[in-house]
Amino acid sequence: MSTPNSTLRAVRMGLLLSQDEFARAIRDAGHRTGSPNDASKRLVQRWESGTTVAPRPVYARALEAVTGLPIEALGFPAPALVRISEDGHGGHDLQGSPVGIPVAAGSPTPQAAPRGNYSGVWLSTYEFVSSGRDDQVFTGKHFVVLLQHGNRLTGRSLPNGSLNPDSPLTLDLQVDGSTVTGTWTEQTAAEGYYRGARYFGALQMLVEPTGRRMAGKWVGFGKEFDVNTGPWELRLMDASTTKAVLDSYNRPPE
Repeated sequence: MSTPNSTLRAVRMGLLLSQDEFARAIRDAGHRTGSPNDASKRLVQRWESGTTVAPRPVYARALEAVTGLPIEALGFPAPALVRISEDGHGGHDLQGSPVGIPVAAGSPTPQAAPRGNYSGVWLSTYEFVSSGRDDQVFTGKHFVVLLQHGNRLTGRSLPNGSLNPDSPLTLDLQVDGSTVTGTWTEQTAAEGYYRGARYFGALQMLVEPTGRRMAGKWVGFGKEFDVNTGPWELRLMDASTTKAVLDSYNRPPE
């Protein structure tokens, strides 16, 4: 059974694009870069359903151009792992599990079922210390679309839903009972203080019994190769992910 690519779906929804609009944007990106492609709504559906596990290079480059994220951050395997399909031929969208991805021996560790469905629009808030600005404490805020598939949560900030413009945030999380663990990535604004630097790290939070708030800590690397940490909170704003709701939160948080 195919595993849906909820990461790509979350990114697309975070960009406020329908599957048709997303396919059109991919085609437009191909024309701009001199590598035309035939992206269609059906192809986007195959990617998101997991029927096609990896896009061809021409689509991968266009996807990166449209989303501003590397292909492995869109729920696809890293390019090095998808060059050869099961019949030994490369250069095609791969079906099923790609050759080259190791499979762990033995049975997976059982996970506790999530206490609820956490799909919706959440307000993400974290704090960090800026060593280059006299160790001042700053707050980062984003309106994030979270989508849940089984025990997995994937998230992407809305295009205009952050305090700092052009600073998208992505989350890839795993739910185990009331514990949420995973990774975060933020691409800072090119014109901002951090000049387009890409930061990433780990995140662990506990879900409150109401299911409307998660709180915990982040960890990540600083400019001087030091390890930093700080508080991180996700607060549910709306459990719906309709276009009208996403449009209403496509603005900087107060």
